[in-house]
Amino acid sequence: MTRTALYTGSFDPVTDGHLDVLRQACSVADKIVVAIGVHSSKAPIFSAEERAEMLRAVCGPVLQARGVELEVVTFNDLAVDAAKRHGASLIVRGLRDGTDFDYEIQMASMNSTMAPDIQTLFFPASPPVRPITATLVRQIAAMGGDVSAFVPGLVAERLKARFKRS
Repeated sequence: MTRTALYTGSFDPVTDGHLDVLRQACSVADKIVVAIGVHSSKAPIFSAEERAEMLRAVCGPVLQARGVELEVVTFNDLAVDAAKRHGASLIVRGLRDGTDFDYEIQMASMNSTMAPDIQTLFFPASPPVRPITATLVRQIAAMGGDVSAFVPGLVAERLKARFKRS
């Protein structure tokens, strides 16, 4: 029986922190569905299609090397509904610090009430990626900074091109 996990986020852009969570999730899942949240209230720097392409390019080899299948989808509803739609019995989340924990434990509790058959698993961020957030990466890139220490090479190139100064 295939054990499927759902990993949600904006992934705008995908960071080394996201890859860290995915590597850890490979230990509990045979298939990981990376679900890009698409919400009208957010103005991402990359389109959902661009984010999906980057996720496939940088995450695919990581999961394939561990024998785990990757599927990349978009969603605009509840994570538990997306999990049900894709046959996921697990939702995986990364934790960088206590602030993340406080927010994520509330979400996990609400999700558990709405979908008791879907379990949330938390993975602590590895020390080298703990300070990385997509928001900070975007800010650094927008100001012309080098983000190569925080994101996969392909993503750094795309950010540099997106924020190219004339």
